[in-house]
Amino acid sequence: MHEIFEDFFDLKTKLAGEILQKFVNYHVRIAIVGDFSGYKSKSLKDFIYESNNGKDVFFDLIERNGLEKSGSDHSSL
Repeated sequence: MHEIFEDFFDLKTKLAGEILQKFVNYHVRIAIVGDFSGYKSKSLKDFIYESNNGKDVFFDLIERNGLEKSGSDHSSL
């Protein structure tokens, strides 16, 4: 599973774009939660920045923030 995870964040593989586009196409918001500071790619940082300024895909360090941004109603978290 580790390789798939790494491939997702390597934008050259286009995996992130292909997967996230499916969510956008079906009008499903998604929050991706984790510490992305270990990734040094400027392209990835720009991708995360642009996603966070959109309305469908959000990257956040804290799960609750990601859920709130994505509009999920999980008040028990």
